[in-house]
Amino acid sequence: MTIARLCDASLVTARPGVGRPRYDRAATRIGIVHFGPGAFHRVHQAWYVDRLLVRDPRWAICAVSLQSPAAREALAPQDFLYTVAELGPDVRLSILGSLRELWIGPRDRDAILARLASPDVSLVTLTVTEKGYCLGAQGFLDERHPAIAHDLAHPREPVSALGWLAHGLSERRTRGLAPFAVLSCDNLPDNGPTLRRALMHLASRLDAGLARWIEQEVAFPRTMVDSITPATDDRLRAHVAARIGLEDAWPVQREAFTQWVIEDLPAVRAADWASVGVTLARDVTVYDRAKLRLVNGAHSTLAYLGLLRGRETVAEAMQDVPLATFVERMMREDIAPTLASSAGRDASRGLDVSAYIETVLARFSNPAMRHLLTQIAWDGSKKLPVRLIGTIEDRLREHGPLERLVVPLAAWMHFIARQAQAGATIIDPDAERLAATGRGCTGHARADIERFLALGTVISPALAAHEPFKRVLERAYARLAAADRLGRIEGE
Repeated sequence: MTIARLCDASLVTARPGVGRPRYDRAATRIGIVHFGPGAFHRVHQAWYVDRLLVRDPRWAICAVSLQSPAAREALAPQDFLYTVAELGPDVRLSILGSLRELWIGPRDRDAILARLASPDVSLVTLTVTEKGYCLGAQGFLDERHPAIAHDLAHPREPVSALGWLAHGLSERRTRGLAPFAVLSCDNLPDNGPTLRRALMHLASRLDAGLARWIEQEVAFPRTMVDSITPATDDRLRAHVAARIGLEDAWPVQREAFTQWVIEDLPAVRAADWASVGVTLARDVTVYDRAKLRLVNGAHSTLAYLGLLRGRETVAEAMQDVPLATFVERMMREDIAPTLASSAGRDASRGLDVSAYIETVLARFSNPAMRHLLTQIAWDGSKKLPVRLIGTIEDRLREHGPLERLVVPLAAWMHFIARQAQAGATIIDPDAERLAATGRGCTGHARADIERFLALGTVISPALAAHEPFKRVLERAYARLAAADRLGRIEGE
């Protein structure tokens, strides 16, 4: 039987028990431009904004997809309404209305610039993933990146998120408007200052006056975001349609747990974020470091080791007792001691690290979550430096053991080699070089590792030159190679 498509007109027919916007969408104003309207943004920031609009209509969202038209094609016929499924003991469904527009970078330039230059817009947010910032191995803007090279040559026709930020801020400066604040909501260490540094670099190459204005006027608050978000599949679409009684072309799902921490700066106080559950903090370091290392680092570990051991999802990997035990020991004994800032002060102040780890392990074990390990394994060359390499470098400085910490790095190398030699797709910004490296691997630890070190990306040259690190990495790689597809960990 054919059912109606979700949209403004059909919303009133959604079945009882399904959440829906508790405000007049037509009365809202667009106050946020967001780059990267993927699943995470729509289950996370847009979810908070949906709650905020109940009491303050100034914060509806204009989303911008830098390249892909897929989200617009799915959501435009639905008036940009969509369903969020919260996966707990009971699945809770809510239809969100905070997204009002969705434009595509290459074909909607005038509409995007008009929003960026609108006096109503005071906040621009980003979830473009680590690779979307076009950074080099050391975390600085890579001028050789094709998107950045294009934007330097054609600044009024940007293709990168940074190019759009520079273009929009330049237009506001020309019109005498106050700048918007810029919030990176991606898993970058110190994400606000990192984005600021990269944008300043780009702006300085385009217009020295613009660079000075950005330096003096634009706020880049640090943020931390957290909620595990499995990819949408046909099973979710069918479940949502049956529950709400309407067809939704692109529902999204997440665990029940969600957290958003924003650095408490004047630029973000125009909205009452605390009233909808956002944490405003003077120091985001504690949240940021704990999340990147204990959540994301452990996630990547489960992904690469779990795939080697024939597991498919995070929950399934957590049922593999040796693997789950290994990950918990790594979190408690190897990662937790590194939760201190580079300045040496206690960055874990106010955080019960043991309780935090317990919560993370429980989240990973959630049987309602079908979070594919392959999804987490994507883009490893950009994820691993911020999720694991920093922890390894800290442990080296403290003369701590590395035996467990290098195992996920060795597992990633095996994952790349197996994908390449099987002719399978490698989803990574550096896929071509990784595939060539993987095809050359023979299973000989020292030779294979030297191939990966020669890439100069995931592992910095300084770390690659550290002989004790290389030797322990070789031993871990050799143990995994000897175990073939079962993937041996520690002394199992």
